[in-house]
Amino acid sequence: MNNEITKSFTDIYDKLEGWVTGFIHNLPNLLVAVIVMIISYYTAKFVSKWVVRLASKKVPQKSIAKLIGKFAAIVVVSMGLFLALGTLDLSKTLNTLLAGAGISGLVIGLALQGTLSNLLSGIVLSFRRKIQLGHWVETTGYAGEVVDINLHSLVLKEFDNSLVIIPNKTIIENPLKNYSLTDKMRVAVSCGVGYESDLEEVEQLVKKAIKSIYHQNDGSEIEVYFTEFGDSSINFVCRFWVDATDAKNRLDAKSAGMKAIKQSFDENQINIPFPIRTLEFNNKLDLNTTNANHKVLQN
Repeated sequence: MNNEITKSFTDIYDKLEGWVTGFIHNLPNLLVAVIVMIISYYTAKFVSKWVVRLASKKVPQKSIAKLIGKFAAIVVVSMGLFLALGTLDLSKTLNTLLAGAGISGLVIGLALQGTLSNLLSGIVLSFRRKIQLGHWVETTGYAGEVVDINLHSLVLKEFDNSLVIIPNKTIIENPLKNYSLTDKMRVAVSCGVGYESDLEEVEQLVKKAIKSIYHQNDGSEIEVYFTEFGDSSINFVCRFWVDATDAKNRLDAKSAGMKAIKQSFDENQINIPFPIRTLEFNNKLDLNTTNANHKVLQN
């Protein structure tokens, strides 16, 4: 029994002595590894600030710029860690860390697939020049001004000042209409005139009315097309160009066009008819016959 206890203490002493000897033997390498980690830490801070400053010139969202800076810092620190482990001759530990990082990354990626997808989509949106803060866009049934693009979602402010939060993944995967990419927009106004109207006169009046408020500077013509013989009117559509960058400008232009056309028609006695239904009764009631039938029933 005493021999076994003595042997156990001897084994522990040998292990401790081996660890101390190994530590002293690897002390220079350890100092080099510590120096490498310190240098990588301060280098990572410098690189992070530089990347954030550089990204801020391209990305208006501070959160995205900071995320890119943190990612750059992580890359620098990881490189320093791998160099430090290599200096200590811990290649097996390095391989274990790489394998563990791969498995952990796979598990985390599967668990947070939706979140990571929105995060990556937010980074992609931030670098797209065709969608920026202040643009007026329409997507997935919502239309409004882009007021924020963060790591998870895009925020729109609609006409009624309500905010719509749309996941970034949805923006990437669906069509998006951007009214702010061009400074001109074509507006269409539909109307109808009575069958007694002179269509040539109607066309000239419409063009003159629109031209008085929206002059076509680039030589574009104001177009008037008669589209159908309706139930109570001959319908037409007028198309013209206006300087507009959002849906509100388009509504203003359409409203002004309708007012101008209505005023011109009123001044020239052009009728804009409304639907009329005429009821015709061919059978006349015979009061004498009705009274006679009524007396027979009473008898």
